Amino acid sequence: MSGETQDPQPPRPREVPWRTVAVRGTITALLAYLVVAYVLLPLGWRSYLKHHPALADAPTVTHTKTGIPGDPLNIALVGSETALHRGMLAAGWYPADPVTLETSLRIAADTVLRRSYDEAPVSSLFLFGRKQDFAFEFPIGNDPRRRHHVRYWKMAEVDAEGRPAWIGAATLDVRVGLSHTTGEVTHHIGPDIDAERDKIIADLRRIGDLAAVYWIEGFQPRLSGKNGGGDPYRTDGRLGVGELGRPQPMPAKAGP
Repeated sequence: MSGETQDPQPPRPREVPWRTVAVRGTITALLAYLVVAYVLLPLGWRSYLKHHPALADAPTVTHTKTGIPGDPLNIALVGSETALHRGMLAAGWYPADPVTLETSLRIAADTVLRRSYDEAPVSSLFLFGRKQDFAFEFPIGNDPRRRHHVRYWKMAEVDAEGRPAWIGAATLDVRVGLSHTTGEVTHHIGPDIDAERDKIIADLRRIGDLAAVYWIEGFQPRLSGKNGGGDPYRTDGRLGVGELGRPQPMPAKAGP
């Protein structure tokens, strides 16, 4: 119809010259190269090189005395034996008593009567062909059936400063029962082993006894599994590593 008006045609997008596209692509690629080569890779190498050498090919799981896979390893501390004990004690953790007839009878009685036993014995797990070198626990109330605990093994290799690494398995005991694999009386653990790893690091940080903390990503090849007692666990796969010692103060600026 003669009275109708036609909609104006939208403007055609302006074509960008191919030379401009090429220049932009070249600049983008150059910027990406500079970021990777001069920022990301150096940061990655610095992170890799500061790892304790003993942790490069470290085992990831403990074993029971019969060879059944036990609790997964999830934490490591770097420092002397004295520094290890000083830090854990100052953070409120108790060294576990050895397993003897006397301590076994006591934990059995205290479990039934709900009496506290802060140094209750911890069953043995094995790594490097031997049981744990040290075990520590953090009580929960007056019930020996519930406690945070960790076992540590000293690793053979030392770093450039002569410091050993102590690799550990930190878990939470939630109750006493029969092992799902052997039928023996045992403590059953909670599934969130990352929370136990993080608690130790937080406790040592709280008292100012960690000079540095870093994480080894992908340490655990599996993010879920079951321990030697048949208890399920889950993890983000990281190994938390703490360097024992007081943080070094920043050097004072020189005066004018």
